[in-house]
Amino acid sequence: MKDIQNRLDIEFLVNQFYQKITKDLEIGFFFTEVIVLDFKNHLPKMYNFWESIIFKKASYSGNPMLSHIHLNHKYPIEDKHFERWLFLWKQTINDSFKGCNANEAIQRANQIAQLIQFKIQK
Repeated sequence: MKDIQNRLDIEFLVNQFYQKITKDLEIGFFFTEVIVLDFKNHLPKMYNFWESIIFKKASYSGNPMLSHIHLNHKYPIEDKHFERWLFLWKQTINDSFKGCNANEAIQRANQIAQLIQFKIQK
């Protein structure tokens, strides 16, 4: 199995992840009912976000914290939702990738989830 090596790998990863989470019984409704994502606009932002995280490129601009705070006002995001999101993220990575960048993507997702949880539960 290969590591996450480039933008195409990130796009593949993000696409696979969103296919999983939108169908997930525990958290899928956040993406399909609570906020009803416009995937044509959202997915490129996520590609840029993870490209910035994994490859240290300045391709993402935005504030994910504000988005999650807004989402939390619409429907409370509980610890179990973060745990499920992380489980599915890790599972999606481990299904297709192995290596330093894959590990970095998992580690950073954990850090991001912890920070967002802390901020929205204040």
